[in-house]
Amino acid sequence: GTPISPTGMPPSPQYQTQKSPSGPGSVPQLGSAPAGYSHSRNNSQGSAPSSPKLPLPSRGPDQAGKGLSWGQTSAMQYAAEEDDLPESFLREIYAKMDQNANGTVSKLELIAAVTRDKDVAELLGMDGESLLSDETTFDALHALFEEITAGKNGIDFDAFVKYVRKANVAKTPRGTKMQEVFNLIDADGNGSISKLELVAAMQSNAAVDEFLTPGVDSSTVMDDEGMFEKVDSLFEAIAGGKKRITYNDFANYYRKAVVAATPRPPSNRNRPATKLFIIGPGFGNQINPRQSKMIEHQGYQIKWCFNIPNPEVPHFPVEPYLDQIKAEMDAFQPHVVCGASKGGVYIVGLWKRGYWRGPTLMLNAHPMARSLPQESNTVIACGSNDEVYPMNRADLEALVATGAPNKTFLYYTANSGQLQSGQLSRVGDYHNMESLLNHDCLPRLIDATLCKEGPEVHFMRTWRERLSDERVKAELWLGYSPQQLIRLWSSKGDKQGDHLVQVQPVSTEYKSVVAAFKAMPKEEQAYILQPPEVWAKVRVVKVERVENSLQADGSWKPYYKSLCRSLEDQGVEFEPGTHTCWTFHGCDANALDSIVNNPVTGFQPLASGTRSSTLWGSGTYFAREAKYVAEGGFCGAPGPDGTRRMLMCLLVTGMPCLGDPNQKGVLPFRQQPHRYNCSVDCLASPEVFIVQQS
Repeated sequence: GTPISPTGMPPSPQYQTQKSPSGPGSVPQLGSAPAGYSHSRNNSQGSAPSSPKLPLPSRGPDQAGKGLSWGQTSAMQYAAEEDDLPESFLREIYAKMDQNANGTVSKLELIAAVTRDKDVAELLGMDGESLLSDETTFDALHALFEEITAGKNGIDFDAFVKYVRKANVAKTPRGTKMQEVFNLIDADGNGSISKLELVAAMQSNAAVDEFLTPGVDSSTVMDDEGMFEKVDSLFEAIAGGKKRITYNDFANYYRKAVVAATPRPPSNRNRPATKLFIIGPGFGNQINPRQSKMIEHQGYQIKWCFNIPNPEVPHFPVEPYLDQIKAEMDAFQPHVVCGASKGGVYIVGLWKRGYWRGPTLMLNAHPMARSLPQESNTVIACGSNDEVYPMNRADLEALVATGAPNKTFLYYTANSGQLQSGQLSRVGDYHNMESLLNHDCLPRLIDATLCKEGPEVHFMRTWRERLSDERVKAELWLGYSPQQLIRLWSSKGDKQGDHLVQVQPVSTEYKSVVAAFKAMPKEEQAYILQPPEVWAKVRVVKVERVENSLQADGSWKPYYKSLCRSLEDQGVEFEPGTHTCWTFHGCDANALDSIVNNPVTGFQPLASGTRSSTLWGSGTYFAREAKYVAEGGFCGAPGPDGTRRMLMCLLVTGMPCLGDPNQKGVLPFRQQPHRYNCSVDCLASPEVFIVQQS
């Protein structure tokens, strides 16, 4: 929304907060969707007779009464598997196999590495000593090569990482325990789970119940219609529209839940092990030395390439210097190559000659860059006000689209629309890219080039690092998926009229909402309307949960499923906490009541925008911080008791792009025919999210 100073606000306002899961970057019925995350649920059934237990299909005497060896441990308590095998370690192992450093490991290179290096052999589970003397071992390595390559001629780094991490998870206690839970539910042992088996297991096995819905007693599933609907929704979420759940469905769903409920390790943890090769001319040692110092202070291993001319004139002949650059690169063995401004022409030359096809960061898209490599990640950083290499956004997006899917990322900054005063709320970068110095942005872009899931997803993951530890802790408790909220509703959410349920002040839920509401980010905000001292005096007097199942079924659930399918079609795995986030929205009393209680649709983005102007395109605007919503005067007039109301929303953002004042509800293509799902005011550290779907 527009940062306009509030008028007539009391110095210490009080707020009532409604929570609701806003639909996916578009649908969200904030106050409609699965907003329900009560800390505890009343399981009392009074004197109503209990229904009979569902019988579990027989599995034979060896399975009778078998329980979990790990007791009541919840799925949410396991650490994510990525921590066990850091990418820096995997790169070291891969480099030992890829002897000619061409980015592909042949079968001969694999054989040589397994026989020569004990670390490689152990990681792949092979016996290197007997490989060349035992036919069984040799055949096993041949089968391993075929499994990793999936019919291709060699093993690239992404395929290697995918195989090793998958194999590692299967060997971990968490992987074993997850299989054990699956086997308990799969009562007939046919390798898949029916809805009947899931309901029966949750009704009769406390360990299964605790794994699937930690903190919630589902044993009354056949007595409580609301609980049955929650279990039914859980089955649908895991099965993804299929009639039975396979182990892969089960493991993928709960792996995502673990990642979403576990604080991620810092994204900067591998910087000391990362080797950067930087093309010196154009990078900023002279004109913008702060960029160079910023990188050096992060602990990277850096090799500067200065012994080449600064290509000041157009069509400068770089070919005579490419062999020299390659020799320095071969000696240093970098993980990432970086270039900026006029030095970008050297990177283009290295690409064309085939001297470098690895992770690359290019600041200021050089005019000679007309296509990007297909083999590895490439990040392009540009500003809309670049006075040296001016390029419009459409041309930059077309350039990035020449790279392989999910291996490119355009970090772009641009001017906002105008405020009523004629000023801009944000200004796009000029050639020196000042924004790279804020929010740890430049190092994060470097790190993004090394992410196996792609630079764009990595950069989005680091948005959560901009938040305070207190807020992240609160959000982790509340959850990042609609299913986590719905299963804690205290009602079916289908009653007519008011869909608000008061949350008790003594509950963890209440305290988590207040913590998120009051939290300030780690870094300075772009929109500062009042000093922090004023916000410190604001207090929450009531929290109400939105429970509107009619709106959920008719609006955000279909969109949520559609968005997940769209990401899957693009090769992106949906991650709660990356493709969802908690935000705040303010509006007047009539609009808020409509959002909360409308049985069909809550928010109506096509009829929305900022007051008096559209800063980042049409749609419904949400703010990362409650402070901005409150101080911007977006909550409408205070009630008779002086309180104001605000919505706290789980926004399903999908893949966001930078907003544009000229966007009228249709966002750019990400991968045709798929478009971006929402827009933001800043890619480095978004403070405003705009959704376009209803």
